[in-house]
Amino acid sequence: MDSVATIGAEKVAAGRERILTELRKVIVGQDEVVEQVLIALFTGGHCLITGVPGLAKTLLIKTLADILDLDFKRIQFTPDLMPSDITGTEILDEEQGTRRLRFVKGPIFAQIILADEINRTPPKTQAALLEAMQESHVTAAGRTYQLELPFFVLATQNPIELEGTYPLPEAQLDRFMFNVVIQYLSEDDEVTVVTQTTSAERTVPARVLGGPDILQFQELSRQVVIAEEVARYTVRLVSASRPGSEAPEFINKWVKWGSGLRGSQALVRGAKARALMHGRYHASIKDIQALAKPILRHRILTNFYAESERINSDTIIERLLEAVPVPKSGM
Repeated sequence: MDSVATIGAEKVAAGRERILTELRKVIVGQDEVVEQVLIALFTGGHCLITGVPGLAKTLLIKTLADILDLDFKRIQFTPDLMPSDITGTEILDEEQGTRRLRFVKGPIFAQIILADEINRTPPKTQAALLEAMQESHVTAAGRTYQLELPFFVLATQNPIELEGTYPLPEAQLDRFMFNVVIQYLSEDDEVTVVTQTTSAERTVPARVLGGPDILQFQELSRQVVIAEEVARYTVRLVSASRPGSEAPEFINKWVKWGSGLRGSQALVRGAKARALMHGRYHASIKDIQALAKPILRHRILTNFYAESERINSDTIIERLLEAVPVPKSGM
């Protein structure tokens, strides 16, 4: 590894540690979730965070925004939310006797967006957010407005209370780099949370990084080396999730649709960022395997037989990791 690569890896690893130090002042446990969110941030991707109420999904995102010197907006998605409530709208402005239309920017014009309970708003409004995520700009009344970079969307959804919700279609789910699942805390961590949140003391995390730092980290992560055999393993892993004559038997039995090309791309991007965050300048198969579930779980659509046998996409990914051969020199 040359000196420039070494300095880059050390800088990103140090930035990760500074963020984690401040996050842990407020967020207890959930180390895996935090790492996945940071990987998405350091690659320019977006996160869908799934978990039952009360697991600090919103607190995690708000705390991250407090730590980073970035403009933050929260959008509470409701059934009556309109696309213009997100992107902005034109108003008639009268100045010095002259009337003209003026565009008033909506909350999407921020750098960190919390899209709270995204599955509670109709598809047309969901699409307005997802278009901005994909294109990094907003089009209104024939004009295009660029969004300030870095632009990072963290959307939350509640897996229960599905009555009156609008589940994201598979094509729109694919635009999220990660589907991060937050689980219940361990007993010790829950005791710590209860103790901290019921005491008189309030810990305020410090701001440690800004937009230029994040953009530099994103550029550094693109430069991380990935061997051809690691890239080939990634493609084979993702291809094996698609039903067909060459797919494993359990894929043809349980899977309706497998992951597309975006799955392979997201795995490679994520593996590069993960390697850099841990002070390495080359992505390995272990990085790919560590991110397989959060990157592929929303890209694998199970069929009726899987549902009847209570098989979910995480189980299928575990089976894929066992089934796809690993090159000896790629670890």
